[in-house]
Amino acid sequence: MEEEKFAFTPEELTETKELHHDLKEKLADSLMPGDEERLTAFIEQTIQQGTVHRDVFGLNPILTSLQTARITVDEIGLRRDGVIATMLYGCLGDHLEAVEEIRKAFGDNVARIVHGLIRIQKLYEKNPVIESENFRNLLLSFAEDMRVILIMIADRVNIMRQIRDTPNRQAQHEVSEEASYLYAPLAHKLGLYTLKSELEDLSLKYLEHDAYYMIKEKLNATKKARDAYIDRFIGPVKARLEEAGLKFHIKGRTKSIHSIWQKMKKQQCGFEGIYDLFAIRIILDSPLEKEKQQCWQVYSIITDMYQPNPKRLRDWLSVPKSNGYESLHITVLGPENKWVEVQIRTERMDDIAEHGLAAHWRYKGIKSGGQMDEWLANIRSALEAGDGLQVMDQFRMDLTPDEIYAFTPKGDLFKFPAGATVLDFAYRIHSKIGNSCVGGRVNGKVVSMRQELHSGDSVEIITQSNQSPKHDWLNIVKTSKAKSKIRLALKETQAKEGLYAKELLERRFKNKKVEMEESVMGHLIKKMGFKETSDFYRQIADGKLDANEVIDRYVAVRDHLQNAAREHETVSAENFAYESPDEELTRSDDDVLTIDQNLKGIDYQLAPCCHPIYGDRIFGFVTAGGGIKIHRTDCPNAAEMRRRFGYRIVKARWSGKGQSKYAITLRVIGNDDIGVVSNLTNVISKDEKIVMRSINIDSHDGLFSGNLVVQLEDTTRLQSLIKKLKAVKGVRDVSRI
Repeated sequence: MEEEKFAFTPEELTETKELHHDLKEKLADSLMPGDEERLTAFIEQTIQQGTVHRDVFGLNPILTSLQTARITVDEIGLRRDGVIATMLYGCLGDHLEAVEEIRKAFGDNVARIVHGLIRIQKLYEKNPVIESENFRNLLLSFAEDMRVILIMIADRVNIMRQIRDTPNRQAQHEVSEEASYLYAPLAHKLGLYTLKSELEDLSLKYLEHDAYYMIKEKLNATKKARDAYIDRFIGPVKARLEEAGLKFHIKGRTKSIHSIWQKMKKQQCGFEGIYDLFAIRIILDSPLEKEKQQCWQVYSIITDMYQPNPKRLRDWLSVPKSNGYESLHITVLGPENKWVEVQIRTERMDDIAEHGLAAHWRYKGIKSGGQMDEWLANIRSALEAGDGLQVMDQFRMDLTPDEIYAFTPKGDLFKFPAGATVLDFAYRIHSKIGNSCVGGRVNGKVVSMRQELHSGDSVEIITQSNQSPKHDWLNIVKTSKAKSKIRLALKETQAKEGLYAKELLERRFKNKKVEMEESVMGHLIKKMGFKETSDFYRQIADGKLDANEVIDRYVAVRDHLQNAAREHETVSAENFAYESPDEELTRSDDDVLTIDQNLKGIDYQLAPCCHPIYGDRIFGFVTAGGGIKIHRTDCPNAAEMRRRFGYRIVKARWSGKGQSKYAITLRVIGNDDIGVVSNLTNVISKDEKIVMRSINIDSHDGLFSGNLVVQLEDTTRLQSLIKKLKAVKGVRDVSRI
């Protein structure tokens, strides 16, 4: 009954036999006695048990696994273990219990690969869209065997080839998106450029149908003219290379449809605006010891014939890519003033470029392990360093070609994101080097700190002891590490300059025998037009403000305030409107003391018992000296003041928008977890308009409690900060003191 449900169509049966024969011939030297019989028995057994089913696209899993196996052999270079594992997995699906039988029949290697493939399938069943949490597990499962990744890529290529006419458009769309954002970059990382291009082209075909066919039709229409141009370019080059006695063959290669589409979007132009539609590849038949010499000889011959663009030279001969890719890329101005890319490599290099790391290991004589384990270890360490979407983004960035490698003069190699500058390099070495950087030498040439780096650059940093970080440096650097170090240095510099200027001013006041009062200084700073006290002291430190002039203006402001206070003392306290203890303290009417920076003639202070800030509901309290202290309506002392001194209470309100920063103490209680204090300070430091003055934390019996003193503008920012702090993992309560 079950057997009738799954059956081969005549076409599938014919193709299956052809593929079986083809694979048998190609793997003859690596198969062991009895492999074919045992594999056939496994497949027949699973069909009889009813565990073989067509997939969501209606594809025959046994035929699909044979097609995938041929890709792993022809395109990647896998042999017996990889092919048998691919075939078995296609039949078994996600039946983990069969892995032990496979181990006994085909050995540990085959069993390990099948186990890795099944584990990935289990992840897909739980969540078909690869999301951040599963992505970590998906990558870690690769560690079982590198061939698992290679088979996954081959399987995705095969599926993309087979689903052209499927009616299941939603599944086709999902598979194509995964191929584009996960499998194509993986293929690129492994050097499988042919498969990478095919995945990208097929993804574009299914996801952006109109764009794909528009480019395809235009390529077909211009093919004859393009081929004729390639012949005109190759002819003279071929003659010169033959004169030099070199053995070679030349291929003309049109850019992939996907890369043309990406270029059209990037340059915001039509198909006709893309000039470098093709590349010429010169492949040398060269002995290993003469490879580099002959590649550079070809380079010399071509650049003698055609003008090169030095900015487009890519030397992966001297420093091969991390995936083993070696080649020399140059762009020259060919006939009719058209730019042509020329790739120069040997047969060995071309094999590695086409078939990726598998070919690289074959030439190196390295079996699975070693370099594969090192690559996987790098992925694991990246995952362990962070979590969630950050890891997803970081790994996707690592998979793309948007990275560069630059050397120190000693030969140490550092990796940076594309667009990184000399200043990024300086901070990568040490924060002190970065803080004192004034420029650098790139490949022996003196450049500014803004100079962008390119792969292969040798960088030496130039420093000066009197240099210090500037705010616009944040726009120069690309890496988050450099940005955070610059921000930290700017805060430290600002604090030091403020303290230095304040001490300088206090000494000058002392020399002139003038007593410096904070309240008067506050009036002076605002009168001089400074919104921030730090800006005032910075100008003194920079020499833009003369200390003696500041003292003269201070004395004038002080005398004015004292005269105003004396005039105010003659006014009866009865002129201050006040409320009875039972009335609302901040009811708005005409007799309200308006608190703002322009208040003249009245000496008022913010009460230290409740620390009111802009936005708090407040009232004024007339002190014995005639001045007024501003309290919050919910001040701990408010009830007592209303009861005993109701006649001294004055209604008050804030005017306009708060311009000052007020010191606020917050009480924080939470679980004493690792990193919780760091998380709290990170929340505060991210808000440029909030300054942390101090932090005092005690822990006991797994709990911590402490006080944070911050400076901020108003209650709106305070409430926002409290909400953010309460959201920190481990924090139980945040309250204002």
